[in-house]
Amino acid sequence: MTDILLSAQDLHKSYTGKPALKGVSLNLYAGEIVALLGPNGAGKSTLLQLLTGLFSPDQGHIHVLGYDMQTQASRALAGLGVVFQQSALDLDLTVQANLLFHTDLHGLARPLAKQRIADALAQIGMTAQAKAVVRSLSGGTRRKVELVRAFLHRPRVLLMDEATAGLDMASRQQLLAAVRGLAHDQGVAVLWATHLAEEVKVADRLVLLNQGTVRFNGTIADFMEKSQEDDLAKEVFKHLGSPVH
Repeated sequence: MTDILLSAQDLHKSYTGKPALKGVSLNLYAGEIVALLGPNGAGKSTLLQLLTGLFSPDQGHIHVLGYDMQTQASRALAGLGVVFQQSALDLDLTVQANLLFHTDLHGLARPLAKQRIADALAQIGMTAQAKAVVRSLSGGTRRKVELVRAFLHRPRVLLMDEATAGLDMASRQQLLAAVRGLAHDQGVAVLWATHLAEEVKVADRLVLLNQGTVRFNGTIADFMEKSQEDDLAKEVFKHLGSPVH
């Protein structure tokens, strides 16, 4: 049986008395890409905030690689790579300095860290920009730096929140190919919050959130079938267009 790399069970979260998540459960398996879908206010951002340890659930448990997010946070977080929707780079540092700061946080030896950074930047054609100050880069290029950073410590679970925001088509395709490789070749589990049909196409499974609950959890084929009879699924399906051909 494929390993469960992340397990979230019965998650509840409220803000000022208003429920944002109401009993959400989700497992991520090794080598699997899961697309997280849902209308605005569905609870996607709250779920990702809990899974990344930014906030604690009011009820429920999260385990990453078997480590409890609340009682073994440092070990759980070490297994995660995260790309947030909002940029988290220091604009006044160089690309390399930003990446070295991340590898320092994860305890990588400097020689290893520098080699991984050099290899990753070469892979995306950014070797010449290693010493560039991040503030001088375009939004799309900054996004590439954030994606490189998420991979440097070799996480087993990758969480992506609208990760291709600001990227052109070619860069987006490059990222999709990289993520497919991480999942299918290296066994990384990926949860990708998105609203783009081309990103849904690469998913092995879809999770549809609405009003703080999981409304669908299954394959694209099953989702297409469900969209014939479920109003919410039909609306999401229409918004995406046909996600598979």
